[in-house]
Amino acid sequence: MKKNKRAKSLEMIKEHVSNNKKEYILVSLLFIIGIFLGVLFINHVQEDQKTEITGYFNTFIEKMKNTQDLDYMELLKASIGQNILLAIVLWFFGTTVIGIPVVFGLVIYRGFCLGYTIAVCVTIMGLPQGIWFVLILLLLQNILWIPAILALAVSGFKLYKSIIKDRNKENVKIEVIRHTVFSFIMILVLVMSSVIETFLSTNILKGLIKYF
Repeated sequence: MKKNKRAKSLEMIKEHVSNNKKEYILVSLLFIIGIFLGVLFINHVQEDQKTEITGYFNTFIEKMKNTQDLDYMELLKASIGQNILLAIVLWFFGTTVIGIPVVFGLVIYRGFCLGYTIAVCVTIMGLPQGIWFVLILLLLQNILWIPAILALAVSGFKLYKSIIKDRNKENVKIEVIRHTVFSFIMILVLVMSSVIETFLSTNILKGLIKYF
């Protein structure tokens, strides 16, 4: 039974991506541009700014090393809150014709934040250690987080195209409902991402931080 449900879910995901291939390519490119800009930014900051960033990063590492008992529930609440807020913003602006540039801007910005974080880790820790740190810190939760954010942006863009092509109020209402339901599903995925980040990534990082 479970296997059949998984198979159906995978088939639905494949069909969704296939039907919106162009939109996913566009949104993915915007996200990659954001990552590229984040990497470029850290490579062009002044020395005093790099010193500040290094100090902040080292403080974070030391805090992780010295903190014995983390408040996981507080971390989880903060992560879920941030992800839900981002999803609501993407949903809201995705329901308005004039809001789609904001959706694309948020995708670029989130890509920028990821690229910036990766570049900071690699710049401060060096290539081998920096890459390992990034993989431990970012990879697990981003396996779900990135596809969910891209899917939300695609859903908003799809709704935007529907509104432009079809002015029928009833059809638009149906598309808005679809976008809302889809957004809610993506919020659940983002909550799962927060759980992974809080309980899995944090514990792995906590266990291996002494080697960095």
